[in-house]
Amino acid sequence: PPPAAGPYAPPPPPVSQGPIPGSIQDFVINAGDRVYFDFDSYDIRADAGPVLDAQAAWLQRYTGVTVRIEGNADERGTREYNLALGARRANAIRDYLVGRGVSASRIATISYGKEQPIDGGATEEAYQRNRNGHTAITAGAQ
Repeated sequence: PPPAAGPYAPPPPPVSQGPIPGSIQDFVINAGDRVYFDFDSYDIRADAGPVLDAQAAWLQRYTGVTVRIEGNADERGTREYNLALGARRANAIRDYLVGRGVSASRIATISYGKEQPIDGGATEEAYQRNRNGHTAITAGAQ
């Protein structure tokens, strides 16, 4: 039955507002914060283009936000090789965003190589998740 009306009626349920515009949560939900790479590659994949385009549009809307692009690799290969590969991946993402109008001065890059996996497994699926570039907001978000 419908809720009772009058002075003793329960309050209506809260309305979901979604993420605060310009917040880190807004960026993650509406743009996406991670793209993936093929094995031993730093080429931007076709499936990463829409995510990076959304990131660029979001960053152009919120011009006070700065980001750090974190390049990551799977556990295969030497530490040194994977640090270099992670750096190339981070730079590829930065170059893509700059090419879409985001000021390079708002973007820092770092490589974690294989040192910060998001999946500790040793399967091909885990390796695929660990070959990524993560865009982290460092300042300016709501």
